[in-house]
Amino acid sequence: MIIRTLSAALLAASLAGPAHALDTLKLAIGQHGLWDSSFGEAGQKTGIFQKHGLDVHTFYTSSGGETLQVVISGSSDIGVSAGTLGVLGAFAKGAPLRIIGGEATGTAEYYFVRADSPIKKMQDAKPDTTLAYSTNGSGTHITALRFMKELGFNAKLVSTGTVPATFTQVMSGQVDIGFSTPPFGLKEESEGKIRILALASDLASIRNQTVRVIVANANDLAKRPDVYKRFAQAYREVIDFMYSDDPKALEIYAEHANISPLLAKTVRDKFYPKSMLQIDEVKGLDEMMQDAVAFKYLPKPLTPEQQKELLQLQSGK
Repeated sequence: MIIRTLSAALLAASLAGPAHALDTLKLAIGQHGLWDSSFGEAGQKTGIFQKHGLDVHTFYTSSGGETLQVVISGSSDIGVSAGTLGVLGAFAKGAPLRIIGGEATGTAEYYFVRADSPIKKMQDAKPDTTLAYSTNGSGTHITALRFMKELGFNAKLVSTGTVPATFTQVMSGQVDIGFSTPPFGLKEESEGKIRILALASDLASIRNQTVRVIVANANDLAKRPDVYKRFAQAYREVIDFMYSDDPKALEIYAEHANISPLLAKTVRDKFYPKSMLQIDEVKGLDEMMQDAVAFKYLPKPLTPEQQKELLQLQSGK
């Protein structure tokens, strides 16, 4: 009887089988501490990624340019917030990259100087004025180039790395004009230590174009297409959660950025409208390719065939 009971239990266990293993994804995110850079952690903490059968390991890079490199090398499967022009240029040179989603249509960046700076507006910059951007191919690099082109001034572009590193270099006098993204610098601006010169969204080319995208390593995407489709579904659900009334959303971001939930709400509601973070479309691609040629990211616009190969949006529908 005991043997028969034990055998029945073993049979039941074998039929049930082990729980399905989650598919692992490595997720590289440019710039820790920003509103949209918290989504990877939010997806894990809320169980949304796990619900879609994913075990997502997030790590942070200094910029979109560095994010591109780790995806190209295969050190990461997915990169979030890569500058679109940098992606176009890398793809044209044969890099194994595919765009699987939009990330930012428009951007929350702003440009600032120390309060005692003689520079009152971006057009006051001169050829020897230093203007910060993070790294080559990043969204901040592209935005700086666009400011100079559209406002008709020249400045000396300087790569300064992360937002905190850039802030330090401006405050120490090493760089004249810095870039930042909320919540960084809001306290210092309220205390009169810095002055905001311009918002990136002042430029129509920024407001109406998907300036940052989500990219995947092409080789892994080809091997595991279902995993990436589930990732897009989960990421979309994470965005919905982060804009919901659930107080945990702001708590997750506040902890991520080491700020108060009240400031977290200000950052989200004032600087990051949900429409900015749609992932189902890349807007303004034709115009961006023209800029990519003008800024020497591309020798010529991508052909329709190349665009189809590059754009593999995971609609989830």
